[in-house]
Amino acid sequence: MRWKQLLTPVANIDSENAKSYIKKHKEGKYVLLDVRQPSEYAKSHIPGAKLIPLPQITDCFGELDPEKPTIVY
Repeated sequence: MRWKQLLTPVANIDSENAKSYIKKHKEGKYVLLDVRQPSEYAKSHIPGAKLIPLPQITDCFGELDPEKPTIVY
C-alpha cells in the first residue's frame, strides 16, 4: 500500500467547484474517479469518470496517476 498517498493532505470541494474545475481543465489533465458500485455507475456517471469501487481502491492505486489532480465522487 502507498502510505504516503494516504497521508497526503487533500482539499475538499463542493459539486459546484468540481464542475467549474472540470470546465476549466482539459480532459486528461485530471482524474475523475467514481468510487460507487458498478450497478450505480452503469445507471449514470459523469462522462470521462474512471470506475474503481471503494472496496477495491487499495488494490487499484497503480491505475491512478499521482501526478494529476484527482476528483473523487
